[in-house]
Order: sequence, then structure tokens, then C-alpha cells
Amino acid sequence: MDIDIIEETQALGGSSVSFRKPVIAPVDDAHPFDLEGYISNYTGRTAIERLIHIVVTCPSIAPEAYQLCLQHIHKSRDPSLFQNLMNAYEQASNLSSSSLPDPMEIGRLDTRWADDTLARNTTDRTKLEVELKNYTNNMIKESIRMAHRDLGDFYRQVGDYATALKHYTKSREFCATSAHVLEMCLSVLELLIEQRNYSHLTTYVFKADAALDAATAAAATAGNGGGNGSGSTVPTGALPKKKPVSAERDSVQSKLDFATALSHLGQGTYEKAAQYLLKLGAPRELGDWIGKLVAPGDITIYTTLCALATFPRSLIKSRLLENSTFSLYIEHEPYIRELIQSYLNSNFKTVLELLNRFSTRHYIDIHLAPHVLNLTNLIRNWAVVLYFQPFATIRLDRMSSAFGWTVEEVEEQVVGLIQSGEIQGRVDSQNKILQAKKTDYRADLFARAIKAGNDIQAANRKLLLRMRLQQADLVIKPPKGSQQHPTHGGGTLSDFMLGMGGE
Repeated sequence: MDIDIIEETQALGGSSVSFRKPVIAPVDDAHPFDLEGYISNYTGRTAIERLIHIVVTCPSIAPEAYQLCLQHIHKSRDPSLFQNLMNAYEQASNLSSSSLPDPMEIGRLDTRWADDTLARNTTDRTKLEVELKNYTNNMIKESIRMAHRDLGDFYRQVGDYATALKHYTKSREFCATSAHVLEMCLSVLELLIEQRNYSHLTTYVFKADAALDAATAAAATAGNGGGNGSGSTVPTGALPKKKPVSAERDSVQSKLDFATALSHLGQGTYEKAAQYLLKLGAPRELGDWIGKLVAPGDITIYTTLCALATFPRSLIKSRLLENSTFSLYIEHEPYIRELIQSYLNSNFKTVLELLNRFSTRHYIDIHLAPHVLNLTNLIRNWAVVLYFQPFATIRLDRMSSAFGWTVEEVEEQVVGLIQSGEIQGRVDSQNKILQAKKTDYRADLFARAIKAGNDIQAANRKLLLRMRLQQADLVIKPPKGSQQHPTHGGGTLSDFMLGMGGE
């Protein structure tokens, strides 16, 4: 565990807010976005982080986001978040085409609240550290574990993520059951998701999987072991034990699948991300992660965009539209159903219009934002490939009307796909026609047959040479004590000659 602590503490040592070159997302009639309705789906620090991201991404609604964020900060235990908000608002002011109002006119940090919160944090930290010290001196294992867990929760609330991770991982040494290990792993996963530390998620998912299997087996054994008697001798909780254990396992498994999917999404492996997202149960199975870390609408968007960018059309129909579980998520983002149906019906103009119309909703998501452009390009490219598949030749102006692009944009898109090998064809730039590459299957079959015959002839000549060398006893015996070849029984002169290509 020491290696994990050092490695991940370094990974989390930076600031929780990273201001990479943001994409400016518009909010207008063509790109609708309801800020209050969106942020009402989140609580705690997740709501604050998302509002800070919105301040930078959507300067046109930065004042409203600033005001909402300030209200959430006053409900937290980390006054330093106000400085992150101020930095984000300053950046939004620099990026905005129009001047934004002074943030101090919108709202100020309540200094009295900040002082009281810092004093309360100091008192609570001292109390928890004293408790940990007393338990350590008394060697009370379970109390030490709980003290480390409480300190991890405390430091996470006040924004000291490196110390929080240290206490969570330290509690592993004092875990007496698999359930305790599982609790520790889930706490670390929540912390890593909040920090968008995608590369380390799979490590703790693997540990949590092992702990979940062990905890489930132990619970099942305990449930089966209490029912030996008959009538009133059976304990009250013995009979219905199986169902709660199964429900709890499903809930934990959904959390682990979501963490794995988020790890793949963060690292750009979109197909695997979609596969794991489609394993999720109903939103209720994610328990307190809904709101604290993610909203059902986010899962809908992640799944749909990753699936459209990587899945074949038949799989999209069976795994998305005909999936009763996924339909529960689609209800939270109604436009997603129209997006999927338009894609399946080859109405690609509507697909691209919907992706553009709701691009602001995609860009304001803290996990999806770095991948929106790439996913949109993958969906667009795949749509062009699917549209051209049935044709031997097609005019570019027809494709232009199908996708809502100019002829020049269509030509540029098609040329890029030809160069990347996704479309086998060529463009007649003068007549603006895309022609599929004609393959002479008869000549290709003859060429492959001739090559196979030559390969067989060469192999037979080498085998005859080997047989003749063995008949002439031209064999190089292996030295004593050396390991013989598993098939040849010893190193031979023929092997050497065959390796040199001799005949």
C-alpha cells in the first residue's frame, strides 16, 4: 500500500481545478441550456466544480453561474473554493466578447462564515487526530480503521485530497473483513472521480471486485448457516437474507462498472466505456453516487455518444433502443432518443443538427468536455462512411443536401476519409463525384491462389531437404545438459540450413 500512497498522492497533489484551453460554448435559442435545472441534479462539491467549469465554458451565463456557485460554497466546508471561483470568473471575463459585471457586485464571500468554518475545521481536525492517537496507543484495530476513515472524509470535505487519500489507504491495514476493504475502495473511487484521476480508477476497481466477491461469499455463508432448526428456531433475519445481499451487490457492482467506464472515457477508449456503461443497472442502483458524483442524464449522454462513435448500427439498435434499463436513463435527456433514431434511419442531417444544438450541454460536463470534439468527429466520419456504403458512385451535391454541408465541406470530409483508409474510393474534383474503388475479385482470387501454391511448394522443398539431411546423418547433436527442441529432438544441420533459406 505504501507504493499506492506515494504514487497517487503525487497524482492528486495539484489543484483541483485545471484551466486548459476551454471551448467557448454559446447559450442562446440555437443552443438552449437551463442552468438552474441542470445544477439541481448535483449536490456538494460536484455542484461547485461543475459551476466553476460552466463559468469558464459559458461566459454568457458566467454571472448566473457565479452567483449559484457562491451559494453552494457557503454550504461547504472549504472557503478556498471561492478563490477558484474568482480565478474562473476572471478567465471568463478575458474570454468573453462583452464585458462582464464586477464579481463583487454579484456576490461576496461571507467573511464571518469563512472564519467560523476555518475555526470549526481546526477544531474537528484536532478532535479526530486526538481520537486516532488514543486508539493507536490502545491498539484498538477497528477503532483505528474508523478513525482513519473519518479523517479521510474530513480532509476530503475541506479539499485536502492528498491527505484524504493517505488516510483512506492507511485504513486498509486495519480492515478486519472484506466489507471493510470494499468500503475503503469505494471511498477512494469517489475521491478519484471527484479529482478526474482516471488512470488510477481501475486499480481500485480491481481491489473492490475482489473484496466484493469475498464479502458476498461471507454474507451468503452467514445466511445459510443460521437455518438448521425448524419452526421458531430459525433466526428472524435468516430467510430473507439472500435478497438484500443480492441487491447490495448489484448496487456496488453498478458503482464499479461506472468507475471503470469513466476510466475508459477519460483515457479515450470509447468502445469499452460504452460497454461498461451499458452494464449499469437502474439509476437507483448507483445509490448516493447519483447527485454526489453524476446524474442519470450524464450517463445517458456518455453512453450514447460513445456508442454512436464506435458501435455498428445493429448493435446500437439492440443495446440502446431495445434496452429496457437504458430507457430509464433516456427519460432524463429526451433528445437522445431522437438522436439515436435519426442515426438508425440514416437521417444524418438531423443527427448533426442535434449534436450541434446540444453541444453546450455536452461541453459543460466536466468529464465529457475534453472528448466532445473527438466523439463528434468520430460520429460524423462514421455517418459519411455508412451513407456511401451502398453506392458505387454518388454526386457530392447529393451528399451535401443529405448532411447539410456545402459541396466544398463534403469534398474535404470525403478526401480526409479516403486518405485515412475509411473510404475505399476516389474523388473526381472536376465533376464533383465520389467513386468507389473497383476491385477485380477474379484477379484477386487468382493472385491469392498462386501465392498459396508457391508457399506450399517452398515448404515441401524444405521438408524434403530436411528428410535427406537426416537420412545422411548430417545432424548436429546438442551439447550434454542442454534443453532439446520440443519438436525436433535436437539441433540439426537441416534446421540451420532451413533458417538460412537453403534448399
